[in-house]
Amino acid sequence: MASLVDDLLQTLREEKDGYDRLYDLAQNKRKAVIDRELTELTAITEKEQAISDRLKNLENHRVSVMKDMASVLGHDEEELTVTAIISLLSKQKDEQEALTKARDELINSATRMQFLNQQNRVLLEQAMEMVNFDLTLYKSMRQAPETANYGKDAVSTGELLGGGSFDFKQ
Repeated sequence: MASLVDDLLQTLREEKDGYDRLYDLAQNKRKAVIDRELTELTAITEKEQAISDRLKNLENHRVSVMKDMASVLGHDEEELTVTAIISLLSKQKDEQEALTKARDELINSATRMQFLNQQNRVLLEQAMEMVNFDLTLYKSMRQAPETANYGKDAVSTGELLGGGSFDFKQ
C-alpha cells in the first residue's frame, strides 16, 4: 500500500507541475494575443497541446493507481477519492499530510489555470470581434454609396457613386 501512496503522490505532484507550466504558457499567450503575434501564439498552442497530452496520461495513471488502491482497501473504485484515501490514512500521519498537501496544491494550480483560461477566452473573443469590426469597416470603405437618383416610376435606380476617384470632364 505504501508504494501505491507514493505513486499517487508522485502523480499528483507531476499533475500540479503540468498545470503550473500551462499557467505560464497561458500568461505568454495573453501577451501574444494582445501584441497580435500569431507565430508566437502558434508556438504556445503547440506547447500547450504537448503538456495537455502529458496531463491526460497522468490523469489516466492516477485513475489506475486509485483503482489499485480501491482493490487493496476493499472499497468501490467509483467512490474512492483522494480525499477518502486521506481520511483512511489516519494512522499514517506523514502520508496523510503529504497527500493533503499534494491534493491542495493540485486543486489550487488547476483553479488558477481555469481562471486564467477564462480570461484568455474573453480576450480572444474580444480580439475576434475587433477583427470582424475591422473587416466590416474595410468593406464599407470600399463600397460606394447609392445615389439618390430616381427613375420614372419614383423608385431608386440603385446607381452607385464613383469608386473614390474624381470624375471630371475637361
